[in-house]
Amino acid sequence: MPMYVTSMVFLVSGSLVCLISSLLCLSGGGSYFIEWDIVSVNSSCVVMTLILDWMSFMFLSFVMFISSMVLYYSGEYMYGDYNMNRFMYLVLAFVMSMGFLIISPNLISILLGWDGLGLVSYALVIYYQNEKSANAGMLTALSNRVGDVAILLGVGLMFSMGGWNFLFYVDGGLSGNSAGMVCGLVVLAAMTKSAQIPFSAWLPAAMAAPTPVSALVHSSTLVTAGVYLLIRFSPALEGSMSKTLLLLISALTMFMAGLGANFEYDLKKIIALSTLSQLGVMMSILSLGYADLAFFHLLAHALFKALLFMCAGAVIHSVKDYQDIRMMGGLVYHMPLTGMCMNLANLALCGTPFLAGFYSKDMILEVAFMSSINMVGFVLYVLATGLTVCYTMRLVYYSLTGEFNLGNLYSVGDEASIMTNPMMALACGAVFGGAFLSWLIFPCPYMICMTLGFKTLALIVSLIGGLIGYMLNMVVVGYSLSALKLYKTSVFSGSMWFMPFLSTLGVSSKTLKLGMSYQLVGDKGWFEYYGGQGVYSVVMKGSKGTQVLQDNSLKVYMLSFLFWLIVLFFITI
Repeated sequence: MPMYVTSMVFLVSGSLVCLISSLLCLSGGGSYFIEWDIVSVNSSCVVMTLILDWMSFMFLSFVMFISSMVLYYSGEYMYGDYNMNRFMYLVLAFVMSMGFLIISPNLISILLGWDGLGLVSYALVIYYQNEKSANAGMLTALSNRVGDVAILLGVGLMFSMGGWNFLFYVDGGLSGNSAGMVCGLVVLAAMTKSAQIPFSAWLPAAMAAPTPVSALVHSSTLVTAGVYLLIRFSPALEGSMSKTLLLLISALTMFMAGLGANFEYDLKKIIALSTLSQLGVMMSILSLGYADLAFFHLLAHALFKALLFMCAGAVIHSVKDYQDIRMMGGLVYHMPLTGMCMNLANLALCGTPFLAGFYSKDMILEVAFMSSINMVGFVLYVLATGLTVCYTMRLVYYSLTGEFNLGNLYSVGDEASIMTNPMMALACGAVFGGAFLSWLIFPCPYMICMTLGFKTLALIVSLIGGLIGYMLNMVVVGYSLSALKLYKTSVFSGSMWFMPFLSTLGVSSKTLKLGMSYQLVGDKGWFEYYGGQGVYSVVMKGSKGTQVLQDNSLKVYMLSFLFWLIVLFFITI
């Protein structure tokens, strides 16, 4: 039996077990906290900790289900690859790292999953061993390294509190300077992992990985790790200054990603930017204090985003490996099943009523409009919602409808059942997942009191955005060069506000030059003169003098005797 089938069966079984365990914990209200003492340092015990409650079980269930579908899908997508087994083992290591992170309520044990995700993601991004993949992998690894350092600094600061199990501290609220710094460091780590401004450049760059990896990364593993960490840490953020800053940054990320996706032509990068926008939604509602809503949207988003990437992979696989949406068009006639699933995922992403995205996204928007949000946050929420539907309709126009632009010698179709079967399973999740989760997580519904204008605002903005996204590309951009009149604005908006440049050439070149001069002046200069080599020369000269004294030479003794006589003479005078 092929490896992709055995791993799929294993992960589906694990997903069912975790889902049943989650339902039992929800009905019984219990959880399991398991702890092993490893070593004790100054009365602080370094422990390996696991927490098994309804939240960790449910997230594990979704991660296993999506990864099983992705692995089965990879059986066809990666067919003929020389390193197929290596790819499968890397994906399984990726899932295992995410599992460690999900069940760890301890900053030390969480490093197992946190660093594991960073290491395996680098190996997967550089899988296609070319220069572009190497650059993307290095940008991904170095950007995430900032968050790793923040977690390590948090581990050091929590040493003064007597332990690293943050669940014991967050319920009562953290207090003191160290606690505030720990909160800030955890927020910084979550921002790097979930690619918030100014760390957003690595997320579209990570599209150099194979498409099944993108489906896994952008739905339930790497980018959601930061959100999940903040969900666990959310009680400690109450009253923290980090919350206000996080709200502004996440709202700006949401707007920036939606704006950039409207200028992008790479199919995978458009979907990556939509992930970035939805991560901004999760982070913003977290900063307003609604961790349960953020978790709800995290799970609902995982279902339809994995489906969207799988559909994109099926399209790319069929159209001669092109990723430019201008080279597609009219695919709904040639790939009706993939087109249907892609439309379903897109509609769920836009928050179409009664699909998975509607239950979480609509509630997030309504709760945000009800809360004490400022005008800047409100406007960014509204604009980001409209832009989401705008770039979605633009993607539908260029790829699924319109004229067929692929040219001759094509073979486009839905014949590969190994790719379409997992897509159908996730399509069911995109339709029923939102209602199922809302019944489980919110047995008592939120009380939402709003005026008719605010209640219908999300729907009106979505309709306007969809109309603009479809009509503008069909009428203006498609048949003229009007966009060149606003060339500088287009470049600024389409380049993620120059963040890829600042993250690579801007920061790296300046940092490397500064590091080189520091090495020449410091490590190879003054530090060497007054450090290792300087101490070495002083010790060598002293040892030579000592050696001369130990030779029992009469000349030396006579000279030293005369020297001390002269010194004594001058002292007595």
